[in-house]
Amino acid sequence: MGAPAEQRLSEPIVAIRDLVVDFEVSGRLVRVLHGVDLTVERGRVLGVVGESGCGKSVTWLGALGLLGERARVQGEVRLAGRSLLGLGDREMSAIRGRRIAMIFQDPSSSLNPVLSIGRQLTEALRLHRGMGDTAAVAEARRLLDRVGIANTQQRLGEYPHQLSGGMNQRVMIAMALTAEIDVLVADEPTTALDATIQAQILDLLRQVRRDTGMALVLITHDLGVVAENADRVAVMYCGRVIEEAAAADLFRSPAHPYTQGLLAALPDVAGPRQRLRAIAGTVPEPRKLPPGCAFAPRCTQAIAACAVRPPALRDLPPSHRVACIRAGMGAAAE
Repeated sequence: MGAPAEQRLSEPIVAIRDLVVDFEVSGRLVRVLHGVDLTVERGRVLGVVGESGCGKSVTWLGALGLLGERARVQGEVRLAGRSLLGLGDREMSAIRGRRIAMIFQDPSSSLNPVLSIGRQLTEALRLHRGMGDTAAVAEARRLLDRVGIANTQQRLGEYPHQLSGGMNQRVMIAMALTAEIDVLVADEPTTALDATIQAQILDLLRQVRRDTGMALVLITHDLGVVAENADRVAVMYCGRVIEEAAAADLFRSPAHPYTQGLLAALPDVAGPRQRLRAIAGTVPEPRKLPPGCAFAPRCTQAIAACAVRPPALRDLPPSHRVACIRAGMGAAAE
C-alpha cells in the first residue's frame, strides 16, 4: 500500500540531498557541485539565483541525468519519494517529460529545426499519452491555444525558425504540458525575451501552475522575477547553496554577504538616483577555489576564520539557512 494521503501531501515533490557533481577534464575530476541540498514543495515555486557559473543549471541537469558521460553524479535525488539517481535510460525517459520537465533559456536550441511544431507536439503526445494521430493533432491545437498562440492550425505546420523567441518559448511550455507533470524546471526562461514578452511568459507560467497544481523551479539571474513569483529562494555560489529562505524573508533580511551584495546591486526605481554597488571580482573557476569560504576573496566582511574551511549551512530563525560564520552573530564574529 502507498503512503497515507496526509504524508504524500506533506512530503516534498522533489528532494535533493548531498548532490555532488564532478566533471572529467583532461584526465582528472573537477568538482563543480559540493553537496547541494534542495527541496521543492508540491504546488510551490522555488527560485534558484546566483551568478553564471554558480551551479544552478548543473544541479537540475545532474538531478535529471542530463549531464553526459563526462559527469560523475553522487548523492540522492527523489521525485515523490522515488530515487532517481542510478535509474537506467529507459526508466528515466519514462520520468522526464511525464513527471518532470525542463525548459531552457533558448527554446530554439531545444526544438528540432527540421521538424514542424505540430510534428514535435504530436510526437510527445503519442509518447506520453498514447494518442493516435487524429487525437494528437486535436490536443496539440488545444495546447497551443492554451499557451496563447493564435492560428493554431497554421502554427502546427510551421517550423521553429518561423516563430519568434516568445512564441517558441510558448511552444516549449505547451510541450511540457503534453503530460500531467508534477514539476516544471524553467532555466532562465525569459532572459532572451524583451520586457513585454517576458511578462507574458511569466503570467502564463503562473496560470499554468494554478490550473495544474504543478511545482515550479525558476532558475534566473533576475531577482525581480524571483521576488514576484517565488515562495522560497535558494542562493547558490560556487556549487553550493549559501542561503535559503522564504522569499519575503530573504528580500527583507538577507543574511549572507553575497545575497546582500546581489540585492544592493539592484536599482531602486522609487528612490533617488544613486550609483549601484557592484560586487568586486568574479566567480572563481571550480579548479581554483580558495580553501575556505569561496566568497571570502570578494567579501567586504571577511575575517581570518573565513579562509579556514567552507562554512556549513545552519539554521537561522524563522526560516533561514545560511552558510556564513558571521551571520546572526553580530559583533561576536569579530
